[in-house]
Amino acid sequence: MLTSTQSSNWYLLQCKPRQDERAQINLLRQNYVIFYPQIISQRLIHGKPQNALESLFPGYLFIQLSRDDKWAPLRSTRGVSRVVDFNNGPAIVPEDVIEHLRNRCFKPPEMQEPQQFKPGETLQITQGPLSTLEGIFLSMLGDERVMILLHFLNREQHVRVPLTYIERLRPQV
Repeated sequence: MLTSTQSSNWYLLQCKPRQDERAQINLLRQNYVIFYPQIISQRLIHGKPQNALESLFPGYLFIQLSRDDKWAPLRSTRGVSRVVDFNNGPAIVPEDVIEHLRNRCFKPPEMQEPQQFKPGETLQITQGPLSTLEGIFLSMLGDERVMILLHFLNREQHVRVPLTYIERLRPQV
């Protein structure tokens, strides 16, 4: 049921109320090519502003299909209400509209390999109150923090630092 990119078009699907994500998951399980545009917006949660990921078009998502693809399963896919039609046929969404939306919407961060430091390696703190100080890498503390050894105030100090605050010491030129 994989869609072919030859002579395929984008169409708009209407989802059942508050079932956008359910429809997305079920369509992906059936190997359909879909686009679910989302944006990051600020919301007050417990009185504090926080970023939240929201659908750009609540209740709708886009699907790429060709004439040869199986359209019938769409009607019984959980979360999907119908294919939006216009003039007695499915409404085609131009490719340039999809590209424009892709360029403007939230893109999930690519999975990056975490920095691999070796015990004893010299690192430099680049951010925060200890920026510009150098330390010796001791160990990782989970996925986001490291333990480094600083020579600070005439003592050796074990300091926990966010992984994003450090980098390898650059050689002096």
